[in-house]
Amino acid sequence: MPIETLDPPLRQTAVFVPELVYFEPDALNYPKGQKILEWAKQQGLPIHMTTSHNRITNLPGESDLEKYRIAKRTLVVGIRKTLKFDTSKPSAEYAIPIATGCMAHCHYCYLQTTLGAKPYIRVYVNTDDIMKAAKQYIEERAPEITRFEAACTSDPVGLEHISGSLQELIEFMGKEPLGRLRFVTKFHHVEPLLHLQHNKHTRFRFSVNADYVIKNFEPATSSFYERITAAGKVAQAGYPLGFIIAPIIWHEGWEDGYQELLVKLKEALPEEAASDLTFELIQHRFTKTAKTVIQQRYPKTKLELDETKRKYKWGRWGQGKYVYPDEQATALREFITEQIFDKFPQANIDYFT
Repeated sequence: MPIETLDPPLRQTAVFVPELVYFEPDALNYPKGQKILEWAKQQGLPIHMTTSHNRITNLPGESDLEKYRIAKRTLVVGIRKTLKFDTSKPSAEYAIPIATGCMAHCHYCYLQTTLGAKPYIRVYVNTDDIMKAAKQYIEERAPEITRFEAACTSDPVGLEHISGSLQELIEFMGKEPLGRLRFVTKFHHVEPLLHLQHNKHTRFRFSVNADYVIKNFEPATSSFYERITAAGKVAQAGYPLGFIIAPIIWHEGWEDGYQELLVKLKEALPEEAASDLTFELIQHRFTKTAKTVIQQRYPKTKLELDETKRKYKWGRWGQGKYVYPDEQATALREFITEQIFDKFPQANIDYFT
C-alpha cells in the first residue's frame, strides 16, 4: 500500500489561525514577540493586552462550552518565568516548555484536566532563557545524554508557523553533544523543519492510531494520510523517526484496525526510516475528573468511559486512573508488539504503559 494508494483527504488541513490574540506587555520586548505581533496584524486578528499569560478571564461566549471552544482558538503570547523543568518519564528526562495548550480537539487528551480552566494556547517568547536552562540541565547530567520532550503540554509543530521555537531548539540541540530533543505531533506542517542542521539529535515522532480512533476522537488534526506523508519527508530529511500509538483503544474490530495501521505504515515509509525507528505504546486511561470534563466538553463523544469495565491504577502522586484490566491490556500489548516486529524487525519499542 504505497503512499500514492492511500486515500488523500478531501481537503488539506490548514495551519492554525487563532480568532483572538493576547500579549503580555513585556513579551513585546522580545524579537519573537514583535514577530508574532506583526503576523497577527497581517492576519487581521483582534489583538488584546493581558497582565499575565496565566490569567485570561474575559473570553467571549454565552455558555461554558462556547467559551471553551473560543479558548481553543485563542493565542496568548507571554514570557515563561518558571525555568525549572518538570520530569517527563518515560519518554525523556525533562519537559522543555516552549508552549502550553493545543488547537486540536482530541476527546481523550490529558490536557483536558491538566490545563483545567486554561485551555487557551500559550507560546513563550524567551526561548533564549529556556535554552540556557536546558544547557544547565545537560551540564549537570554530563557525561550522560539528557533528553528533552517538547510536546508534553502542546503540539509544537501546529504552532511552528507562528512561533519558530522548534527551529531554534532543533538547531540548539544539534550543537549539543549530550543534548537530545524529542517531540510528537498530529500535524503535517513540517516544511520549516526539513532543512535544519539537526545532527540527528532530534527524534521527530508522529502520533498515529487505528482509523476508528482518528475518525471518532481526533477532530481538528491532520489526517492519517497527511501525517504519514509528512513522516516520509522527515525520514528523508535524516531525522530519527518514531511513532506513538496512543491512546490504544479497545473497540470492535481493534485487531483489524491496528493491523491495518501497521501495514499502512510499512508500505508508506521510505526504507531509510526503518533503520532507526521507535514506537511508544500507551493504552487509553482516564481519571474521574477527566471523565467529567470530557463529557461536558464533548457531550456526544463515543469514548468509552465506564469505570466498571476498567482497572483502577494508583499514580505516583496518590491519584489514580482507570486503565484496561490486565487481560485486555496484555492482549493489546502482545498483538500490537507482534505486528510492529513483523513489519519493522529493526524497530525499538520504548515502552508500553
